[in-house]
Amino acid sequence: NVTSIAGKSTSFTRKGDSGGTVTFRFCPQCGSTVYWELSGVPGVFAIAAGAFADPNFPAPRVSVYERRRHDWVDLEGLPEIEHLD
Repeated sequence: NVTSIAGKSTSFTRKGDSGGTVTFRFCPQCGSTVYWELSGVPGVFAIAAGAFADPNFPAPRVSVYERRRHDWVDLEGLPEIEHLD
C-alpha cells in the first residue's frame, strides 16, 4: 500500500487501451518511470518495480500485456500470478 507520494516528477498523459487516460510520472533528473495512474481507477497507482533496488521487494502478483511481449521474454517458471491481457 502506498502511504504517500512526495517529491517532484514530470508527467506524460495519453489515452489508454480502455479509452481512459494513463498518466506516467518520471524522475525529472534521469527520466526513469517511477509510477503511473489510470483515470478509471482513482487512488490506484502502478509502481515500476525497477524503481526499487531492494532484493526483498515483493514478487509481481499480476502480469499484463503478455501477448505483446518480445519473443525473448520467457515466462516459464514464474510463480502463480494473475494474467491480464
